[in-house]
Amino acid sequence: MRLFDTATRQVRDFVPRVPGQASVYLCGLTVQSGPHIGHLRSGVNYDVLRRWLLHAGYDVVFVRNITDIDDKILAKSVEQGRPFWSIAYANEVTLAAAYRALNVLAPTYEPRATGHVPEMHELITELIERGNAYPSNDGSGDVYFSVGSFAEYGALSGQRPDDMLAAPDGPERAKRDPRDFALWKGAKSAEPDDAEWPSPWGRGRPGWHIECSAMAKRYLGAEFDIHGGGLDLVFPHHENEQAQSRAAGLAFARFWVHHGLLNLGEAKMSKSLGNVIDLDSVVEHGIRPVDLRYYMLAPHYRARIDFSWGALEEAATAYRRIEGFVQRAVELVGVVEPTALCADFTAAMDDDLNTSAALAALHEVVREGNTALAAGNDKAAAGALGSVRAMLGVLGIDPLDAAWADSKGGSGMRSTVDALVALALEQRTAARERKDWAAADAVRDQLKQAGVVVEDTPHGPRWTIGSEL
Repeated sequence: MRLFDTATRQVRDFVPRVPGQASVYLCGLTVQSGPHIGHLRSGVNYDVLRRWLLHAGYDVVFVRNITDIDDKILAKSVEQGRPFWSIAYANEVTLAAAYRALNVLAPTYEPRATGHVPEMHELITELIERGNAYPSNDGSGDVYFSVGSFAEYGALSGQRPDDMLAAPDGPERAKRDPRDFALWKGAKSAEPDDAEWPSPWGRGRPGWHIECSAMAKRYLGAEFDIHGGGLDLVFPHHENEQAQSRAAGLAFARFWVHHGLLNLGEAKMSKSLGNVIDLDSVVEHGIRPVDLRYYMLAPHYRARIDFSWGALEEAATAYRRIEGFVQRAVELVGVVEPTALCADFTAAMDDDLNTSAALAALHEVVREGNTALAAGNDKAAAGALGSVRAMLGVLGIDPLDAAWADSKGGSGMRSTVDALVALALEQRTAARERKDWAAADAVRDQLKQAGVVVEDTPHGPRWTIGSEL
């Protein structure tokens, strides 16, 4: 297995720190509001990484944090007159529901920043003692990391320190160098009183970057295998994480893996820009969560996605071709458990998680399976079904997975839709039996207008929601 490592700017063989084990830290969301689909791409992409590691036989520890305190959350707290933790928790619940809807496996651990302030104090104290951090001398209670004290600063992102602008998380008058960034932020009168903790430097709250270093060390130790996140986090967040962790004597991440962004127009999807589309909007548009997951997997994880409804609908149609094969094969040969992966799929996944090439291999096996079905070759159809299910399972989009049980009719509506369609099909069957072809065609056409496609099979009529297969 090979992964592109941002730090070395090359695809490298994945060699874990401990044979047979893989440790992953993914920068999770800052929960100042509910997630949009750009955020959810991160969850889906690293879920596939985790599933592939599991398939390869690794014992995986997967940590995905929650940033539940930062400037934006506190600003909303003041604006809405609500406790910051109330806002953060409500959005965390929404995020968890979205991940479940997209069949993203729950992390091994999901630490919140506010639950690890003592660990942050320990790390900051270590940095001060080593000469890599200092309390400000302006009475603010701020503590800053000294960028100039770490010779490798800028190595991860490839930036030259001399070309960097001032870090925007504190007044320059309090810093020895404008590029220095905050590890601890002293309490401010304009912020909520409950957003403060006692510290050796006065009451205050953690800076953003120190949170992840402290939580990664707490759950994965001084060194771990993979650190993940979006390309927008390479600088300054991940650059700062690496600098403060290594300055404190921690080896930190062996691989840095970053996924491409999901853009709307020419700009990345961003809450601050107001150009966001969330999961509910996608479902209201007639796209199921499983279709959205397929859409996010179709490009390589490092590629940028330029969102459009047309492209999303095309992805949904492509997935439903796969789904249709699975459904027809099950009707003919019964449920076949996942078997071996095809060689092209395995090679693609080992090549820096090339899901685009992996899906091409999957569609090829689906075509072979459809040919077997058309020829009445039960053995070949069963073999194709087992292979297809194995590939779909790795990607988290197997339609027979219990996670997608309600995908046909939507959550909470499956039984109602089943009953209504069954009634309509009974009327169509009765019309066909009395040779009233016009009435039978009218029922089929009305169902099609409602988004229900009917296909006649040797085992009776079969229906799906979506485009023609």
